[in-house]
Amino acid sequence: MTDTSETRSADSTAHSTQQSRLHRLMRYLPLIAPVLLWTVPCWVLLHTGQHWPLPVTLAGTALFALGLIGMPLAMIRGHGRRQQDWAAIVGDTLLGTIWTLFTWSVVLGVPLRLALTGVGVGDGQDRARIVTWAVLGAATMLLTWGYAEARRVPRVRRLDVQLARLGAGLDGTRVVLITDTHYGPLDRARWSARVCETVNTLKADLVCHTGDIADGTAEHRRAQAAPLGTVQATRARVYVTGNHEYYSEAQGWVDLMDELGWEPLRNRHLLLERGGDTLVVAGVDDVTAESSGLAGHRAHLAGALHGADPDHPVLLLAHQPKFIDRAAAHGIDLQLSGHTHGGQIWPFHHLVRIDQPALAGLSRHGTRTLLYTSRGTGFWGPPFRVFAPSEITLLVLRSPQRPPTP
Repeated sequence: MTDTSETRSADSTAHSTQQSRLHRLMRYLPLIAPVLLWTVPCWVLLHTGQHWPLPVTLAGTALFALGLIGMPLAMIRGHGRRQQDWAAIVGDTLLGTIWTLFTWSVVLGVPLRLALTGVGVGDGQDRARIVTWAVLGAATMLLTWGYAEARRVPRVRRLDVQLARLGAGLDGTRVVLITDTHYGPLDRARWSARVCETVNTLKADLVCHTGDIADGTAEHRRAQAAPLGTVQATRARVYVTGNHEYYSEAQGWVDLMDELGWEPLRNRHLLLERGGDTLVVAGVDDVTAESSGLAGHRAHLAGALHGADPDHPVLLLAHQPKFIDRAAAHGIDLQLSGHTHGGQIWPFHHLVRIDQPALAGLSRHGTRTLLYTSRGTGFWGPPFRVFAPSEITLLVLRSPQRPPTP
């Protein structure tokens, strides 16, 4: 008979070995990923039978090699200790460009080559050159469109959300959600002012910002964030931290938002009352807060709800959708989140879904809890949005007890 303890020990050893290999692989990923991003499109566009003139091949290959070396260096100078905005702009733009070229070299280039071969179009050189021009054309159009989408004032997305416990007195409460503004190396002070003007046209009772205000410290990005002080709401303007605040002196952002007239809901709540009914509006720090080492910062839902009447419906602000498991366990009625950017540049959408339970829109979790995930108001890093439009969200809360429309 096999000793059970020996079997468990062997299984544990095998599992530990597998995890160790995975951790080693993850350590090398920052080195492997840039190489793949730059070499795959270089190979598909220049070295798969195109037979370009030698100067074209050499110049194209040198350009990809320069990008492979220059992009990581620019990202380090731009987002590292030096925080040089010009370098961040160069690195971020290169990242978005090569991600798009890599994607469409694989998604379009390979199937198109097979299709052209299958129908007998031209010889090998003709087919290879058609693939090159098709990929370059598709990438150019998508990047041009994606840049315009990233820099525009977001469209307003409107939807009614029925909450089973919402009293009739609160029916029609207008909640505006902005999130992931990511003020950064590209100066978007004018864009910020136009976003706030759009928010003010929505006549909100409650305006929420669910974090990732900026990339950089509050002192460095103050001019871009200042228009947030002009946002109007009949009841309250509330804010919770996102993970990016913890990369750049989060307490400074909490203090600045307080100065601009927003209420930072750091594991606390306020009450929104109307028509004899009450809505608890609660917020928690981002889930990365505790690991930041910043004293007093952590996601603490029990603390956020302390003293609230458990019979009242709860609207919770939490930056990341993954907090929904804890929210559902506490019977939260509606959680508002951002963080995902809706993927920002397709097909990054699929990678986001590995880490988060929702990508965008309204979803149900458990018997009571709803989650609304915004695609974000701004953009992070690469100034492109491809198949993931930004949004300003207007949620009109509905009570099942409201009188029928005549």
